[in-house]
Amino acid sequence: MKGLTRLLSTTLAAAGIAGFYFGGKRFIWNEGKRSMAAKDYRYVIVGGGVAAGYAARAFVEKGISKGELAIISEEAVAPYERPALSKGFLIGNPPARLPGFHTCVGSGGERLSPQWYTEHGIDLLLSKSVIQVDPSTKTLKLSSGDSVRYDKLIVATGSSAVQFTDLGFSGADHRGIHYLRNIQDAEKLYDAIQAHKGKEAVVIGGGYIGMEVAAALVQNQVSCTMVFPEAHMMERLFTPEIAQFYEDFYRKQGVKILKGPSCKSFIGNENGHVTGVVLTDGTQLTSDLVIVGIGAKPNTKLLENSLKMEQRGFLVNAQLQTSDSNIFAVGDVATFPLKMYDNRLARVEHVGNARQMAMHAVDVIFGSQKAYDYLPFFYSRVFDKSWKFYGDTPKDATCLVFGEMNPKLFAVWVRGNGQVVGTFTESATPEEEKKIERIARERPVVDIAKLKACRTAEEGLNFFS
Repeated sequence: MKGLTRLLSTTLAAAGIAGFYFGGKRFIWNEGKRSMAAKDYRYVIVGGGVAAGYAARAFVEKGISKGELAIISEEAVAPYERPALSKGFLIGNPPARLPGFHTCVGSGGERLSPQWYTEHGIDLLLSKSVIQVDPSTKTLKLSSGDSVRYDKLIVATGSSAVQFTDLGFSGADHRGIHYLRNIQDAEKLYDAIQAHKGKEAVVIGGGYIGMEVAAALVQNQVSCTMVFPEAHMMERLFTPEIAQFYEDFYRKQGVKILKGPSCKSFIGNENGHVTGVVLTDGTQLTSDLVIVGIGAKPNTKLLENSLKMEQRGFLVNAQLQTSDSNIFAVGDVATFPLKMYDNRLARVEHVGNARQMAMHAVDVIFGSQKAYDYLPFFYSRVFDKSWKFYGDTPKDATCLVFGEMNPKLFAVWVRGNGQVVGTFTESATPEEEKKIERIARERPVVDIAKLKACRTAEEGLNFFS
């Protein structure tokens, strides 16, 4: 046996082969001696969010062997569809709960339960943090003291909620101030909402989280005041005209809106629980339930000193490889070239991008050289409303809005030469949603004067064949 071992090691070394996989473990040859790494994988995904689930499914579809893939996640549960937290989890009847929204149900696929990972030989290393990455040795060090080696690494660490404690705000550490980013946050917020029925809450932020949580509060019989410094809701995407429809609708649902002032500090009681919010204009809002949605920060600290950065993300090429060709970055932490917009660099914080990037990275790992071709896409569901947006909103484009939100709305962003670059609908049919996606991807040139003659959403949609 020893002779066979020496012969095998000598043969492997002569061939330039560092080792081989057997039973999900790698046997590494070093100066004729055999050693076996306890945690050694061909593929490792760091991060257990949406991207991890979709990448895992793609790996299985490629036919990986058991023991070749590990997912390392700080969360205690298998990857799940994060958008469910601000929607079905808070307002469903009955509310959504795991295992109901594990990936990949968000795109109509099979639900990947913890058992699914076990059946396919994928190691879920849950409740574990990676504290160091050494790209030169392809080694990850965990907070537990364990080490994990990889051949190919996918960084899918996502984003964390920006918190007022990060910004040094007075009273920001009081209990009763909630953020919503993971399932633990959602569970705490759900319990707080149920205990707060018939009372008043404060929502800080007018973006996705602010709008969706405000809707959830009202639907749970909790009154609320939304506070945001921007000129209107969803300022990053909505035009003033589109935003006005939603603000009017929210007010009809009983939501109070304060635009202009921002949060200055929090006040609390002797027990350390929040009792109110002080705004920059001196207004004081009394409430012991505050929900904050003021943005997210990409979780890039782990590799910021090892990989090239751009726009607060890891710079990747068209194949989603970072400056280290063995490391891929996907989702919120990746800054990538938008192929359909002349390779303009972008970092997109959206679940649709995370899903598509994850699957594309796996394709590249298995030999594809196809460039990632992403059409920007955003959506939300609030109350009985559901909007979708596709495409781009460049500064040189004019937004044309058709119809009123009762219930249907249609909008397009058009450049001066008549080229349509972005599309938006509220309460559209599935066929109409497919149509606006096609329009945004094809970017047709239209007669602006004739398009402006349309009055209703239906006329605007029917203008495009």
